[in-house]
Amino acid sequence: MDGKAKKSANKKKKISKAERLKQLQEEEERRQKEEEEARLKYEKEEMERLEIERIEKEKWLQLEAKDLERKNEELEELYLLEACFPEAEKLKRDQRLLTQWEHYIRCDGSPDPSIAQEINTFISLWKEETDETFEEVIAKSKLVLHLIDKLKLILLETPPYDLQEKNIVQYQGSILELRELLHLKFNTATEILLRQASTLADLDTGNMEKVIQDENVTLYVWANLKKNPRHRSVRCSEMQIGFEIPRILATSDIALRLLHTRYDHVTPLHPVPTLLQARASRVPLSVNDEVKSVQAAVSNELQEEYKQQEDESHSVQEEEMKVKELGDSVVQMTFVEEEFQDTSYELEMKLLSETVSAAQLLLLENTPERLDFFEDDEVDIHQFTTLGGVYHLDALELPPQCKPMKGWIIMEIPKDGLQKYIYPPTTTEDFETENTFPPIEVMLEVNENVIFFEQPMVARWDAEGKHWKTDGISNVVYKSEERLITFSLETFGPITLIQDTHINMPYQSWELRPLGMNNILLTVITIFTEIQIQIKEDLCMLTSIKLKNKTHPSVLEGKWMTPISFSIALKAAGVNIFPTEHSHFYVATNYKVPLVEMKVYREMALLSSAFAFAWSKWNTQCGSKKVVFKVSEHLTKEEEPIENSNWTLLMFSGDRAQMLKIEEDSEKFSETLKEDTEFHSTLYHMVKDFASKEAMEKVRSSNCLFLNCVCQMLLLTRLFSYS
Repeated sequence: MDGKAKKSANKKKKISKAERLKQLQEEEERRQKEEEEARLKYEKEEMERLEIERIEKEKWLQLEAKDLERKNEELEELYLLEACFPEAEKLKRDQRLLTQWEHYIRCDGSPDPSIAQEINTFISLWKEETDETFEEVIAKSKLVLHLIDKLKLILLETPPYDLQEKNIVQYQGSILELRELLHLKFNTATEILLRQASTLADLDTGNMEKVIQDENVTLYVWANLKKNPRHRSVRCSEMQIGFEIPRILATSDIALRLLHTRYDHVTPLHPVPTLLQARASRVPLSVNDEVKSVQAAVSNELQEEYKQQEDESHSVQEEEMKVKELGDSVVQMTFVEEEFQDTSYELEMKLLSETVSAAQLLLLENTPERLDFFEDDEVDIHQFTTLGGVYHLDALELPPQCKPMKGWIIMEIPKDGLQKYIYPPTTTEDFETENTFPPIEVMLEVNENVIFFEQPMVARWDAEGKHWKTDGISNVVYKSEERLITFSLETFGPITLIQDTHINMPYQSWELRPLGMNNILLTVITIFTEIQIQIKEDLCMLTSIKLKNKTHPSVLEGKWMTPISFSIALKAAGVNIFPTEHSHFYVATNYKVPLVEMKVYREMALLSSAFAFAWSKWNTQCGSKKVVFKVSEHLTKEEEPIENSNWTLLMFSGDRAQMLKIEEDSEKFSETLKEDTEFHSTLYHMVKDFASKEAMEKVRSSNCLFLNCVCQMLLLTRLFSYS
């Protein structure tokens, strides 16, 4: 039995080896078959992939050929549409001339600040006026502030190619003269007021307190007539203004003055960059001069041609057709004049178009390197902005008081006028302790029309260095609800509150939505606020400001202004969404090539009456030479948000626009073209592909001043680079 079992096991073992060989052979055959199948499958897939690539490439080449074929036609049409920008500039130039003429014929006694003779005469005559009270100076200051604002607007609104260097020097010189004269008048009026301090003394305290104010200026004066060493807390009875003064001031013959001007006439003027003019010189600086010279050349050519034709006509028909020839000459001359007028107008508009484009491009160019360097305690004027005006805090030597005598009032007038009391004195040898001159505790009301998104910084004016500094100020406490700020001040002088200029940059998102014909709403959302700006015809208006999802009232709401005036007013209110050429040093920007950015803003403006545009997250990933944004046809006035399904993603590189296959919520960025779409040389024609007839009719009917205003606002906010 054991032998048989052993024999059977050996037999099985031999069979297993045979089977194993067979299995190995089968496995090898199967592996080879699978490899062959995989190879064939790969070759098939590769062929299919190459075929798809070939088809896609062929399709792409066809699209490129089609685009190239119609490119000139599209660019010519776009050029005709963009003629609205030079046309708007021409209308604005005519309006400036008309305004000057209207001022001239009005003859209301106020000077035209742009005319040197008139403004110099005004300044000279006002200097001769003496003994004006503070109320009279405040009344006159309204005109002076208007003249200063007008000069600033001329410098900002006049295109660089229309503004000569001598004009810049003249206007800035007039501004500085008016500033200095106005402050001098305030000082003189303060002196006149302080001479009468004893007659205006309060019956309870024996000291004088006086408050005079209007919408631009607040004056608080306290005269220390009693010199009570225990009276060291000075509080205004009408406003939340106060001082804690040291003993030496409480016992001195002084007056304390707080002159709060809601404007800043201390900070040096921002120079009109000569770089702009240098770059603008690439195009003609004076369009009119250029036009005139070419007009003369064209005129000579046409006249010579006409003369030659006239001579030929005389030689052939000298005796036969004299009467008819005379008639033909009149007709031909009329034709020449019309041709001349048409040619000169076309030439003027062409030159103006080039200069307008150059000026728009300059608004988007960044300063390549920092030219100004600031010390540790010096305020960087490019990074910070003064807000709420200037608080002129002064300790003044009390002038001799007027004395009634036998029905007369005798007044001693010092030669040197109003003198400041130096605190602390330059020499302290006569004083025993170091604590004799402690800091002055100051409490001030913050301008109610200014928004501070963070605790404001306090800065003092350094008259010697001509800049704002933050040293010598301590213990700053800001109560936002009460709008009060308290701090300790080592010495008297002009004080201002400052905020980071770029606190609202970069923007989180934005949207441009039509509200009707020549009427749109621009919404810019920042980390702190949501700002809505309405643009209608050629003016802008602040619609609302939301802080923490709550509407914040503003004095700017309901006031229509030009884009430049609006940007100045919004910045003065503490809401700055207008980058400068220096802003890229302080903000993490999404840099875009200026030429691409300018082109997209111009074409967005052209389409703005019928199409909504919005921010896209993909704009940060498409590179500096392209922009990505959402667009949707929008013909209704509804305020409801546009549904995501209605938005289309477009990419634009300045010379090519295309619809993207990806959506806003896709996981990865791709430049793949959307199925069944083409690309175009312009954004206008790309949008036209999916637009309704009604929308395009609305676009073509838009007012040129409105389109120019929208474009200017887009250039000022730079939504693509600062979002």
